[in-house]
Amino acid sequence: MTLGEDTRWTLIRRAAAGAAPEQEEFALLYGPVARAFFAARWRNSPLAFEVEDAAQDVLLACLKEGGALSRADSTWPGGFRAFFRGIVRKTALQLERRHARHRDIPPAVEPALDDLPADDPGLSTVFDQSFAEAMVREAVRRHEDRARERGGDFQRRFTLLKLRFSEGLPIREIAKKWGEESERVHRQYRQARLEFREVLMEVVAFHEPGTPAQVEEACQRLLQSLS
Repeated sequence: MTLGEDTRWTLIRRAAAGAAPEQEEFALLYGPVARAFFAARWRNSPLAFEVEDAAQDVLLACLKEGGALSRADSTWPGGFRAFFRGIVRKTALQLERRHARHRDIPPAVEPALDDLPADDPGLSTVFDQSFAEAMVREAVRRHEDRARERGGDFQRRFTLLKLRFSEGLPIREIAKKWGEESERVHRQYRQARLEFREVLMEVVAFHEPGTPAQVEEACQRLLQSLS
């Protein structure tokens, strides 16, 4: 287990134990993934208005005392990504069955709910893309924490990435802003990208464990899905 993996399991165990900061971080990272899945699955169905409540149900199922997170561990097949996907799908099916039992769906629109597939390649794509976005957000947060801890040139290179991607500044403008030669800033930029990729690999390795080659392949798929 890498240091990054150990850090993530520490966060999950603390969140499962009721630690408020870790629970908040978990909700910020994974809540959007659940919302995206439900919004895609229930588009044009009576449950379209239940997306936010369903996402909250997922978080509750994970974070309540004795909840799903208390059963998560590093041996789960497919890693934490597969574990979380199972919770999201289970929540979707439970809500759909509950509505069907209560018969509170207007007959004119009930078939739209009946026609929902148990699983769908399109929904898998939505989940994968939203999870990829969550992993990138997590990597950015971890990269920022690392920059804050190390300071100096590392902090400066993180700032460079932020200026390049968050603010959209070209390298030549950043160099001018810093009063440095463009070639020097380009070298710093290349190093900063390598440092971010290292952090991203740690995040991917936690969510989709495997050999270094498999993690590298998963990282490539993640970046391609966001391009």
